[in-house]
Amino acid sequence: MWVYGALRVRDGKALTLTHRSRNTEGYLRLLKAVERENPSGTLYLITDNLSSHKSPPIREWLEKHLPRVEQVFIPVGACWLNLQEAWWRLFRREALAGQTFANGEEFERAAQIATLQLNCRAKPWVWGRAQKHRRHRRRSFVYRL
Repeated sequence: MWVYGALRVRDGKALTLTHRSRNTEGYLRLLKAVERENPSGTLYLITDNLSSHKSPPIREWLEKHLPRVEQVFIPVGACWLNLQEAWWRLFRREALAGQTFANGEEFERAAQIATLQLNCRAKPWVWGRAQKHRRHRRRSFVYRL
């Protein structure tokens, strides 16, 4: 089983879907779900360079949904640029760490529960680190000579 996911960085909410294999069909299901969950506004889909993200059915779907939906590829070897990677780390810890699944239904249920739990505590995702707080002096000493 594979988990497809999309992260909305402005509020930190995620959408996940499971599929039997990583292929065009699963990715197309994700695209349709993302469009359904975001009915208005422009969507920028930042994706890695998998062949399933560039296949003819995907290109056709994207062309039909231009200019509202635009797919942007991450440079090869730079997956760390994608904010979703950090979210996947949290998801794997929440849904998969220490788990054994008897079948696909159990796996799918664990993915749904983990996504719901992460969405309950979601916060906007921001590039970079927060600025350090400047320390203010508690006292000023003035020396006179």
